[in-house]
Amino acid sequence: MKKNKPYLIAEMGVNFYDTAKELNISPLEAAKLYIDKAQEAGVDCCKFQSYKANTIVSKNSPAYWDTTKEPTKTQYELFLKHDSFGKEEYQELCDYTHSKGMDFTSTPFDYESADYLYDMVDFYKISSSDLSNLPFIKHIGSKGKPVYMSVGASYLSEVDVAIRTLKEAGCKDIVIFHCVLSYPTDPKDANLRIIETLKKVFPDVRVGFSDHVAPDESMMTLATAYLLGAEVIEKHFTLNKKLPGNDHYHAGDPEDFKKAIANFKWIDTVLGSSEKTVLDCELVPRREARRSLVLTRDMKAGEVIKKEDLMAKRPGTGISPEYIDIVLNRKVKYDLKEDTILKWDMI
Repeated sequence: MKKNKPYLIAEMGVNFYDTAKELNISPLEAAKLYIDKAQEAGVDCCKFQSYKANTIVSKNSPAYWDTTKEPTKTQYELFLKHDSFGKEEYQELCDYTHSKGMDFTSTPFDYESADYLYDMVDFYKISSSDLSNLPFIKHIGSKGKPVYMSVGASYLSEVDVAIRTLKEAGCKDIVIFHCVLSYPTDPKDANLRIIETLKKVFPDVRVGFSDHVAPDESMMTLATAYLLGAEVIEKHFTLNKKLPGNDHYHAGDPEDFKKAIANFKWIDTVLGSSEKTVLDCELVPRREARRSLVLTRDMKAGEVIKKEDLMAKRPGTGISPEYIDIVLNRKVKYDLKEDTILKWDMI
């Protein structure tokens, strides 16, 4: 598994179905195109979603997304549009993703999917929608693979129970994602400080961020999440943000992902090291900008140095002002001019 900082997941979801229609290609070809573009952008992991409409939702479940962007009125109708893939298709996508040097995962939404994905995924991803589905969490946690779990629309107590369930099932590698279950998430509702809260309350698991905020010009939402400590970041991925559909309008395209990765690298560059020391780039400025003890008048050999004979001035090539008590009341060895920078061999 890749270990980039932060680990970046492109959530393909089922967006490629819409791209397939737009480009008049098969969904499988479109999914592979998404994988190609994710690799070009520098993504670490390609993530899909594995479900069947009749096992994920009742037929009359109402929409909870922005219906001005995705007009489908029921969840069942929406899921039915995007549930044609099964074990064979995901195995092909898994192999293709791995051949491109990236990790692969898919969120299972039923037991059958969780089971057939076992030999494919580098880790399991559990949706926020299943946070209270404890039997399902236990089933996935018992499989011995890392589990990444979104915790949107939940209370801390629910997150605690879900984590305990994974641990009791034997799961030893857990990542929880701060997530806001609103599509798209208004920036004022992003609540990125929850990342800090989760890190503090659950110090024995890793914390990430699953983003539903629409991309901004500079991709600052993801940059801020990283600055607050998100070790893993997941964002929906599309090739065309203008396509109709549930996940395109808040997804990032390849250029957005490239910007995010550039931000992460810049952040790492400017954060640097936590060790406080003098950097190589500071050596000359340190010498020239610091101060030395300088004479305020001409002095003859043998004269005793008094406080009024000294002033601290730049550069710092002479005796440092920190040693003034040692210098006072000593004699100068030679005739010295006013503004002489004192050195130890002069006194």
